[in-house]
Amino acid sequence: MPLWLDMLRTPMAAPETGTLRRWRFCWLVLCLSLAATIAAQRPLREVAGRWAPAMAAVLLLATILVGLIYFRRKGIADQDWLARFVDGDEP
Repeated sequence: MPLWLDMLRTPMAAPETGTLRRWRFCWLVLCLSLAATIAAQRPLREVAGRWAPAMAAVLLLATILVGLIYFRRKGIADQDWLARFVDGDEP
């Protein structure tokens, strides 16, 4: 069997659970919020003063933390899914 056909038949990722979907959505919202905060730094400084960079820093830390949690859980789910598939259990 050609490699490309074998790869098409092999599941590449686990089905997304509701919990993983919420983590992913939260991470995406944090990424967009961080980008908007960085892009609007000058107007935010006029409104929030010296707190504007702190707001961006808090969003950055939250984005990193949620991203680490999400990608760790997603990796575990994918490994479990692949292990079940390789062991011969039908998904």
